[in-house]
Amino acid sequence: TESDEAAPAVDEVDPEAPEPPVGEPGAGADEQPRSAEDELRRRLHEAEAARDQHLADLQRVSADFANFRKQTDKRHADTVAQAGSRLAEALLPVLDACDAAAQQGVEGIDHVADQLTHVLELEGLEIITDESEPFDPTRHEAAMSEPGDDEQDGPIVAEVLRTGYAWNGRVLRAAMVRVKG
Repeated sequence: TESDEAAPAVDEVDPEAPEPPVGEPGAGADEQPRSAEDELRRRLHEAEAARDQHLADLQRVSADFANFRKQTDKRHADTVAQAGSRLAEALLPVLDACDAAAQQGVEGIDHVADQLTHVLELEGLEIITDESEPFDPTRHEAAMSEPGDDEQDGPIVAEVLRTGYAWNGRVLRAAMVRVKG
């Protein structure tokens, strides 16, 4: 048939093909083929090499996943902290309104303001009322100043004009203060 003519005969040898090295399959008739034991050792070595490669791949993927998990957990914690900070910042006008209402003598507002402040403090709000403390430009905004005593080491907060707030150590709004010195 035509397909038999197109296919080369199994026993035909390509005259341009290089001679196989001694000891390998296809070597001359006088060479001994590999023993079964040598073949098993070769296959065992290949299997061990493949195992080692798979183990290295698994360890790399495992380390990558652990790093991914840490990054994801950190991003999640940062997102939660940022959301809490934004909420606290949005509630500052409410706290200011409560303070103003309390100063006007509105009854019952102190209790509401205290509860709101307490809940926010549990979550990380810090109220900045550093009267008689050294002036800190990262926490205080000087609205007024007056001369100080000679024995003073530097400017101090004489009066808090508007309460300042920090959220988990980050200043949301500096306290507006009158500075002495």
